[in-house]
Amino acid sequence: MANMLAVIAAGDLSTQAVLAAEALRKAAAALGHTIQVEVRSSLGVRNTLPTGAAQGAQGVILVGSGDLGEERFAGLKRSVAALDAVLRDARAVLEQALAAPAQAPAQAPAQTATKKIVAITSCPTGIAHTFMAAEGIQQAAQALGHTVRVETQGSVGARDTLTEQEIREADVVLIAADTQVDLARFAGKRVFKSGTKPAINDGRALVERALAEAQPHGAAPAPADGAAAGKAEPAAAQRSGPYKHLMTGVSFMLPFVVTGGLLIAIAFALGGIYVFEDSQQGTLGNALFQIGAKGAFALMVPALAGYIAFSIADRPGITPGMVGGILAANLGAGFLGGIVAGFIAGYATSFLNRNIRLHKNLEGLKPVLILPLLGSLITGLAMIYVVGAPVAEALAVLSAWLKGMQGSSAILLGLLIGAMMAFDMGGPVNKAAYAFSTGLIASQVYTPMAAAMAAGMVPPLGIALATKLFASRFTKEEREAGNAAGILGIAFITEGAIPFAARDPLRVIPALVLGAALTGAISMGIGAELKVPHGGIFVLPIPNAVTHLAGYVVALVAGTVTTAVALRFLKRPVSSVAAA
Repeated sequence: MANMLAVIAAGDLSTQAVLAAEALRKAAAALGHTIQVEVRSSLGVRNTLPTGAAQGAQGVILVGSGDLGEERFAGLKRSVAALDAVLRDARAVLEQALAAPAQAPAQAPAQTATKKIVAITSCPTGIAHTFMAAEGIQQAAQALGHTVRVETQGSVGARDTLTEQEIREADVVLIAADTQVDLARFAGKRVFKSGTKPAINDGRALVERALAEAQPHGAAPAPADGAAAGKAEPAAAQRSGPYKHLMTGVSFMLPFVVTGGLLIAIAFALGGIYVFEDSQQGTLGNALFQIGAKGAFALMVPALAGYIAFSIADRPGITPGMVGGILAANLGAGFLGGIVAGFIAGYATSFLNRNIRLHKNLEGLKPVLILPLLGSLITGLAMIYVVGAPVAEALAVLSAWLKGMQGSSAILLGLLIGAMMAFDMGGPVNKAAYAFSTGLIASQVYTPMAAAMAAGMVPPLGIALATKLFASRFTKEEREAGNAAGILGIAFITEGAIPFAARDPLRVIPALVLGAALTGAISMGIGAELKVPHGGIFVLPIPNAVTHLAGYVVALVAGTVTTAVALRFLKRPVSSVAAA
């Protein structure tokens, strides 16, 4: 009988961390071993390992990213695992840790090649992909024999923030992000940029590329030729393309949309549907409406435009972008105008920054005076005289069409939005549907947002239901992981379905798309509206946040059941050994 230790660091994923700890305990008991599990999350440290726990232990399993307190385990055999791997198959993780050889002296020479890596991960919503990418990087770097520290820039800000000393001592900086990350801290350091997907799918390859291809921050990329040049071009497009700039703007816009939508809903609940009228001034409901509608909502489009420009031109682009966004809102061009203004401001400011050359004593004027002034001038004139009116007219036509949708046309749009939300579960297709739906909230078009959120909840909820109703189609570990998928699903975290889809994509993804498309179609068909772009079932009880609430719940349940039943027919029964 072996005595094992484990430490789980999960950031905001506290529920998954607890489920993973329980899975490890059950796996150890089934194998006739004992294990002590310490859980570290945003809620604090639970079940802290006692002092001296390493004495007499046969090994330690380090799960997740962040501060794992590894210095306590000097000389102890270590094994590294990702959080989703533990949730998927805790027994296999434990068996691998037990079978791993002890640190051999022959490995000592490799220590000369050990590199210090610091990394940042971030995704547009700052939830699942942010932490999955962090785990992928940490697991890969440690498997390669390097030391690594990962800062996650999630929905509640930065976690495990890198210190100045860690950055100074790092050999390479790895940025795995689908949004723009401020690189001012890394001046002169070797930096490699990527999206989150390579970190999730093949962290080892990403770390190896980062060590080989990172360039000093601020330096031009090294020239490449032949096959190497052919391989580098798609990566560069992925790192800095328009999609990433748009997602950066959407990620910064989301808090304004959520805050404004909820405040307006509460205002209507307190003061009625006429709470915005002058006769209601001085009431709490009217005050909340002013904060939500004329405060948070008024900043949605400027934030979208400003941070699209920031993604393109860094800090000098923020002012021209926000100025263009305000003009877009005032001209009635809405979120479409904000997107156009953001790209105009970003590319114009970037062009000016590259081509304006000043004496070194005057260079300090560029970011605070010259670039904001000229960038705002170009963007403002373009919005007023060139693009503002046509975009406003196009948005008005789009809004009128969407508001007037009924019958088959509404159902078809719901089918499309639903299918896109489930197709890649947080990938580019999912984010395109989500960004489209979120942007329309600024134009008071709320039905696509309702369809998008309900459809995005269906994949993990359908899988969770299937693991309960049709247990023969899933292994024991998958059935246990279904609990975590259900919790993620009710919180509108579609990525909870990714581990299941990754193991059997040809059968699981069609089932997910089928259920989500049905939910989107029903939601659009009944005309359900949602005024906030996130929150899952937790926003449903808020008065006026969702219209046609009963039908909306029916849509969610129908899609969930459809996905579960589809999984029953598409997936094959697992062997009796795996099911045990």
